[in-house]
Amino acid sequence: MKVTLNIWRQSKSSTASDFTQDGKMVRYELDHASPDMSFLEMLDVLNEQLILKGELPVAFDHDCREGVCGSCGVVIDGRPHGPQAGTTTCQLHMRSFDDGAEIWIEPWRAKAFPVVKDLVVDRSAFDRVVQAGAFISVNTGAAQDANAIPVKKHDADKAFDAATCIGCGACVAACKNASAMLFVGAKVSHFAHLPQGQVERQRRARNLVAAMDEEGFGNCTNQYECEAVCPKDISVRVIAEMNREFVRAKLVEEPANKTLGGHG
Repeated sequence: MKVTLNIWRQSKSSTASDFTQDGKMVRYELDHASPDMSFLEMLDVLNEQLILKGELPVAFDHDCREGVCGSCGVVIDGRPHGPQAGTTTCQLHMRSFDDGAEIWIEPWRAKAFPVVKDLVVDRSAFDRVVQAGAFISVNTGAAQDANAIPVKKHDADKAFDAATCIGCGACVAACKNASAMLFVGAKVSHFAHLPQGQVERQRRARNLVAAMDEEGFGNCTNQYECEAVCPKDISVRVIAEMNREFVRAKLVEEPANKTLGGHG
């Protein structure tokens, strides 16, 4: 099959305030793409042709190519990860496009995700949000028996659904406000439904929301673009849960300047 590719090329790293710095769309013709190729394999073929011509290959992120690591995301024809629902870019195949199709390929567009080069963006903002509290603190040692801490089936299912988030950033790229609330909601919901997550439950909600705001992610307007493009089909239910957890945590938060003792 033959396809025409319009790809964002950017040689210099951008800043959070100017993510279009020194970038432009470049047009390429690819005459021998197989319908059975994955989208990333198609980009590999293009890069081989560019290298043979003495041109710089297109830079793009990838690792596992199995829809697990979340690093492969790009915006394809205006939709993060492309036209197929519940699919990462590396799992998308060229048979999803018509022969002779013209395809537009861009990086994630968000203040918190500055472009490094071409289609590669810096998603370390997600890492810093996770470091703010998306974990549980436990003593190391011998693993407990599988049934030592019973978890209700209903809670286990909700926790597992949230835990499927791979941190790709498609939710941010799809949102007009570049909101990360689906991602952060998934982290909060994951631990809120498990007994291991109860000790740090209130602190986790406060810290994750504060870190999300500090990184420059926008607010949610409940238009559900994030849910529509999530490759793991995570529900916006986790956003509602995060909001409830945050309000509950703020209501019981100790005042920052609280002093001990009575009035003098």
